[in-house]
Amino acid sequence: MHDATDHGGLEARLIQATLRVPARAGAPSGRAENVARQADAALLTAGFACSRELLEHIAGLEPGAAIDTAVAVLAAVRGLAGGHVDHNVYFADFPANVPDTLDFWADCLARALVGAAEGDDEDAAAGTDAVVADPTKADAAAEGADDAAEDGHPGADPAPRPDGVNLLGLPAYGRYQHTYADLLLRHDDLVASAKDRVTVLHLGGPLPEEAHRHYLRLAASPVPLGEADRDLLGLLAAYCVDDPQPEEIGIRENRALVNRVRLAHGRPLLVDTATDVLRLACALSGGDVTLATPTRFTSLPRADRRALMAALDRVVAGQPAKLGDVNRHAGRWKRLGERLHPHEHPEHPHAQEVFAVARGDRRAVSLAGRIEAAFAAGDTAEAVRLLAASPGQLVRNLDRLLRTPGTPAPDATASGKTAPGGTAPDAVGLIAGALAEAAPHVAGRVLVGAREHLSGRTGLGGARLFANRSARAWVAPDDRVPLGTEAVARVTAVLDAEIAARLPAAERVLVDPDVLEVAVPSARAPEGGLGMLPRGSTTRVDGDHLRFFVYWRQAREITDLDLSVLFLDAGFGFQGQVSWTSLSGYGGTHSGDIVEASEGATEMIDLDLARVSAAYVVPQVNVFQGEGFAELAEGFFGYMTRDADQAGMPFEARTVRVKSDLVGTGRVVLPLVFARDPDTGGWRARWMHLSLSGQAAFNRVEDNHADTGALARAIVEYRYLTIGHLVESMRHRGARVEIRKESPGRLSPGDVYLGLEHPEDLGDDGEVFTPARFPELIGG
Repeated sequence: MHDATDHGGLEARLIQATLRVPARAGAPSGRAENVARQADAALLTAGFACSRELLEHIAGLEPGAAIDTAVAVLAAVRGLAGGHVDHNVYFADFPANVPDTLDFWADCLARALVGAAEGDDEDAAAGTDAVVADPTKADAAAEGADDAAEDGHPGADPAPRPDGVNLLGLPAYGRYQHTYADLLLRHDDLVASAKDRVTVLHLGGPLPEEAHRHYLRLAASPVPLGEADRDLLGLLAAYCVDDPQPEEIGIRENRALVNRVRLAHGRPLLVDTATDVLRLACALSGGDVTLATPTRFTSLPRADRRALMAALDRVVAGQPAKLGDVNRHAGRWKRLGERLHPHEHPEHPHAQEVFAVARGDRRAVSLAGRIEAAFAAGDTAEAVRLLAASPGQLVRNLDRLLRTPGTPAPDATASGKTAPGGTAPDAVGLIAGALAEAAPHVAGRVLVGAREHLSGRTGLGGARLFANRSARAWVAPDDRVPLGTEAVARVTAVLDAEIAARLPAAERVLVDPDVLEVAVPSARAPEGGLGMLPRGSTTRVDGDHLRFFVYWRQAREITDLDLSVLFLDAGFGFQGQVSWTSLSGYGGTHSGDIVEASEGATEMIDLDLARVSAAYVVPQVNVFQGEGFAELAEGFFGYMTRDADQAGMPFEARTVRVKSDLVGTGRVVLPLVFARDPDTGGWRARWMHLSLSGQAAFNRVEDNHADTGALARAIVEYRYLTIGHLVESMRHRGARVEIRKESPGRLSPGDVYLGLEHPEDLGDDGEVFTPARFPELIGG
């Protein structure tokens, strides 16, 4: 069912997600060469270019259709790079002529008092009320200066603290004093650089073909999708409901979104656990299918209630042991029962047992409960036997299994020896054997996560990084007993063998060197944006200046986001910061604080990398007050790179390297950490994709620098499995590996190409893997 009611919106989403432009139908006219050339020139200003095939396709269209295509493509890619909005900044000459923090605040206060004195009595009273009020942000700034002084850090300039002054109320503070047109007049044109980003757009098939192609990819994704991709999957599932469906949907939340569409069209549901039904109920209520946050279940039509009860009945009737899964979400099941009215469906007695377990009227021992009992008893053999029924859980519990004493073999008992890490040698063999049988049935991301984890478990101390499904993160000391080197090597060999066996069979592997340090995806896919890579990926920073930006537009209430940069020394200790409380220093310059965004607002921080002495730089976005990231009408973070001789506006789309949507329930977002190479002095970025819970309001870099430093250290020191590791595995399997930056030309059958982007003229004979397809390298 290809509903064309939002043809343009779907087409734009597909262009942004795939960098492929759906081909326009119609007889070619060959009269739109000028339109094609103009479109390509306009795209270059946003950092994009048409492939030869796409340019020829546009040139061959009827002029009206060519213009429509060009306009749609340009709008889509501008949105992808963040250039679809006007990025005004507070200081019109930014990054030049930004005043010292103290001078700026003093000037704002003086202008407010002069304005009040020059007005009539009524205006003067209003001006005084605006200035002398709740000291919300002024106090926060002053406290930041005090904290920095107490810690011995020059983290903020001395902040004026006149009693009862409301910094937010000063007419000149936090609100644009000039228009975007005024800003344009203050800046020269951007000087082109060979380092400017140029992303190639390719020609795709007709819209229905492109939609179905991407639908299959999203639905069958081996890793959980980000929020934007889940939303797009829901749209595509409805658009492609009559098309061939994916053979398997391994990610349960993806299954829920597809099931919502199948239910609406009377198609059979894809459910094999009770939790699948719970996720579907969340989807029908417009709630969170990841189950990370509670859902307020809505009243459902009787037909939907019958369908959910019937699906539950089939699951439990087929495998009664699956009732044990209900305990994990008992509260949600009780709330859902209030909407499904189980007593009205006596024809589904097995489904009614689900709600009896949720209410506590019936006891159901889960597999997890029996596994915990085995661990508590120190019975490795029983734990392995139980975990064998759930291969993914077996892999996730490898560390714990290797720390369980187990039952030593007779000769080990006689000698009193056990394997390093406290596990008897026969137990290690039992674990490795069970793993070898389970590994082929385990999701690739789980294998990768276990491999990464075990690589750092033979040493003492360190820190443990925890990140939940919403990217909320924290660090704790690692006080676990180290694992034995031999035991880890034996188990790791099984994991490596399974990972290698899943890689594409290739005669020749051509590799862009820029992908060698990209992390193999093992967690949720990055949120929507440009240049996004998995957590732990490392990329080189080109350019003399690094410029961070955040844009947001509030939805319902006044919202103040703050862009800040934290500078850390070689030991990840606090060195300084640039933020709204400290407008310049450490090689950085802030564009000025904006405190509300009804029409949209932008803050930027420019770093002259030659003047940065810190070993690590961590940008962050804080919610000072108002809506959270998920509640905003729109919000995104990113960074640009520029050479020293480039001018231009504060925001230039073709210099944008990364643009990432702001999402999640945390109040502080930490997208990346930038590290200086001690040997070359160059800079490299490592993706964090983390957030801090923060406070409900008044979050500042001064308050979270310790937590941020600990998270940055954990990310930098963690041993991620990279694409380079997979390339070496393919080499060991007999593939001829060629690592080169230039385009490889046309691929031959049996060739595999790995790169950050899809070069032109590769042809259709080989396999091309870019970051969107990296999860497919080792599959589900």
